[in-house]
Amino acid sequence: MIEKQNGGRQPDMQKYFFRASAADFEKIPGSPLAYWASRPIFENFAQSLALGDRVTPKQGLATGDNGRFTRWWHEVSLSKINFTVEDYPSSISQKTTWVPYSKGGGYRKWYGYAETVVFWESGGNEIRNLKDENGNERSRFRGYDYYFLPAATWGKISSGGFSCRYRGSGYVFDVGGMSAFPNQGEVSNLVAVLNSNSSSEFLKILSSTLNFELGDIAKIPFNEHFLTDKKIGDLSKRCIDISKEDWDSSEVSWDFTNLTWLPEHRQLTLKSSYQSLRAHWHEMTLEMQRLEQENNRIFIDAYGLQDELTPEVSLNEITLTCNPHYRYGGDKSEEELEALLLADTMRELVSYAVGCMLGRYSLDKPGLILANQGETLADYLAQVPLPSFPADEDNVIPVLDDDWFTDDITLRFRQFLRVAFGDKHYDENLAFIEQALNVKGKRNYSLRDYFLSEFYADHVKRYKKRPIYWLFSSPKGSFNALIYMHRYRPDTVSVVLKYLRDYREKLTTEKERQAAVSINPASSQGERTKALKEVDRLAKVLTELEDYERDVLYPLATEQVQIDLDDGVKVNYLKLGPALKKIAGLEAKDED
Repeated sequence: MIEKQNGGRQPDMQKYFFRASAADFEKIPGSPLAYWASRPIFENFAQSLALGDRVTPKQGLATGDNGRFTRWWHEVSLSKINFTVEDYPSSISQKTTWVPYSKGGGYRKWYGYAETVVFWESGGNEIRNLKDENGNERSRFRGYDYYFLPAATWGKISSGGFSCRYRGSGYVFDVGGMSAFPNQGEVSNLVAVLNSNSSSEFLKILSSTLNFELGDIAKIPFNEHFLTDKKIGDLSKRCIDISKEDWDSSEVSWDFTNLTWLPEHRQLTLKSSYQSLRAHWHEMTLEMQRLEQENNRIFIDAYGLQDELTPEVSLNEITLTCNPHYRYGGDKSEEELEALLLADTMRELVSYAVGCMLGRYSLDKPGLILANQGETLADYLAQVPLPSFPADEDNVIPVLDDDWFTDDITLRFRQFLRVAFGDKHYDENLAFIEQALNVKGKRNYSLRDYFLSEFYADHVKRYKKRPIYWLFSSPKGSFNALIYMHRYRPDTVSVVLKYLRDYREKLTTEKERQAAVSINPASSQGERTKALKEVDRLAKVLTELEDYERDVLYPLATEQVQIDLDDGVKVNYLKLGPALKKIAGLEAKDED
């Protein structure tokens, strides 16, 4: 503190200093030096129950080897995931390979991050008995009596502040997927408490870092009627429903059924359909903002913090994927945010269309169609007997620079667009997609450009570097073919090889045609020069394809490689080696 020479203090400096009593610090569990805390904050700690008095916080499983025992849910066969386990004892006797696994997640409130599974044969017996070379236990089976029970959950570490989510029954929870279980009352009520800005204010005092430990959560001032109050419960359930709708609108959710805007927001054109969808998302975001502000108001009043906190919630704090202010953040303009959201929505449309091409989805039936290892077109037709847009017959879709094949990916997407949105506005709809995808403003940009240069990178990113569609690609990318790993068979590489050979024949014919143009006296000088350049280009491409066939694809086809989806993408993708497009980071070690 700055003092005058005579020992007095400068009055204008008072605003820079806090006054606090050591006795006040003692009112807070652990006595942190929260010198900025107000009198009502101290009194809440002194006079209220602690959350841990009415709620049981638990830390969960540490497998000891996540690379071996955990998967993104989309990596394995859907039929091998048991979503209905109710408690730990029953899981021991049930025939189960994988169960949902809650691993925490980033900054998102109310619902989400339901995306991983854990190996659970015989109730996780293999994990429980995992030992190192010295016979020491590697795994930790913490809190197993609470496995599969509904809970409020949060990520142990979050760079975006504290956020809590509802987790229904059926999950094992991870050491990083912190969980709290009400001794009585509703989980949804507890989620509302923890998502209030009052709880966040208490946590600023209890946890000075972004590490939200069980002990910190347990010390939050609490009133037991919070868990049974109907108004709190109803508000929370609506927030959870909105957040779940948002989460399930993405194909990375196991509860994804279809693109909601196809059946629910379809208009005369794709543009008007998107506008209808965008209006719906805007209303969802505003409703969530209103509900979160009301939730804050309830707890500000309950804790008597009207002079410390306001209920307002900014748009960038509304943690819905359909909200561009949260999704993209930063200092972007409204125009920039809308352009990004439109582009990503069109990418999702393209991704869904490719899923329909490969039989994972269908325009005629909601939900997953082919999602188990080794399923075939016959399995698809058993579920969708008369498809309006049929799945690819041989599970190989060429991704090339022109319509060399009738099942070329660009050609098939155009067919999809006609079926999904009709013929009348087809040209307008296609132009709308291409313009939306062209975020960099490239000249003469087309849908084919997107498939050739951006689609697979988007797919790998969407599926967390564990793609479900695999891209066979020659060294310089002159030949590409997409397959669906759940439909993979040992002869799939041979099918890809046939496409490659057919493509080589087509290019050879085209090279001969261009050579003829180059020496035709009737051709203009410009035509002959252009033809000669094309002959030279095609010669180089053919050399690349010949090398790819001889050195990579043919030897691989003879091996008849087997895969097992239970091993995950990381193991199976690498079995096909240089035949597939390299994925940066795929070989990195999984964190335990």
